[in-house]
Amino acid sequence: MTILPTAIRRAVMADELGPPDAYRLVDHDPGPPSPTQVRISVRAAGISFVDVLTAVGGYQVKPPVPYIPGSECAGVVDATGDEVRDFAVGDRVVGSGWGGMFANAVNLPARTVRPMPHALSFEEAAVFPVSYATAWHALVDRGRLQAGETLLVLGAGGATGYAAVQIGKYLGARVIGSASSESKRALAAAGGADAVIDARADDWRDQVKAANGGQAVDVVFDPVGGEATQPAFRSLAWNGRHLVIGFPAGIASLRTNLPLLKGASLIGVDIRQFGIFEPEKSAANRDAVFGLAAEGILRPAIARSYALADFQAAMEDAAAGKSAGRIVLTMD
Repeated sequence: MTILPTAIRRAVMADELGPPDAYRLVDHDPGPPSPTQVRISVRAAGISFVDVLTAVGGYQVKPPVPYIPGSECAGVVDATGDEVRDFAVGDRVVGSGWGGMFANAVNLPARTVRPMPHALSFEEAAVFPVSYATAWHALVDRGRLQAGETLLVLGAGGATGYAAVQIGKYLGARVIGSASSESKRALAAAGGADAVIDARADDWRDQVKAANGGQAVDVVFDPVGGEATQPAFRSLAWNGRHLVIGFPAGIASLRTNLPLLKGASLIGVDIRQFGIFEPEKSAANRDAVFGLAAEGILRPAIARSYALADFQAAMEDAAAGKSAGRIVLTMD
């Protein structure tokens, strides 16, 4: 085993799932990596709405406690297990998993770690894996988005929404971004959206149609849910596909006659279970998006960075969902 000396290790932890103020910054040493793991000296960790939802116990699957939140990070390898051959101490890497990332050191299976694209900073790399892998899986595998089709992205200024805008443009689609604030619409436009519309507009469906030359759309990317889902589904063309990514605005009720009348599909997207049931395909997808990041084609947007000690404010910021771009924790 190869190991570099490190500073005092700390992590955000709670004995029971709960709101941000239930968590504390504590001394926490993950110990040496197992033979198939690498230990990462974390430089930055991404915070998403789902990270906070999981931390408070609101996600559909409850993690074991005590719990350290966080699902993605970027840093430097400071130890490698005896069986690890693809990484060495000092490598800049990106890691993902279910929990454990709100810390300045974490052990991860080497198979979940990838070299960090040189085009990205630590902060950008820390918010890249989950959002972009989710958007790619949704649009390519589940939505079968084709060049020349029209993609409507709800929450286009959010984590997965912004990723979907960029990937949709890369795939050759016309992209319409719907977002709730001027700053989020500006971000979606900067990410490549051909048109942006106000998610809160009374004539929202008319604006969607006008943005597509009077035509219905082919694919809806929906990480929002709630009242946004039904009008978005009604905006689909024949053989349209509505991708359900999440529902922070609530679980919608959709009349089953709508899919029949439109010959349309309501399609679920679960990146966690995709990795469990189709690990080889999941790995290939991550190869694809990391390759595009290395070329500078895909790049996340950072709204704000917080120091590890300010994790509560960072979690509250991410949970509010008002920021245009991603929230990041930076380590000591």
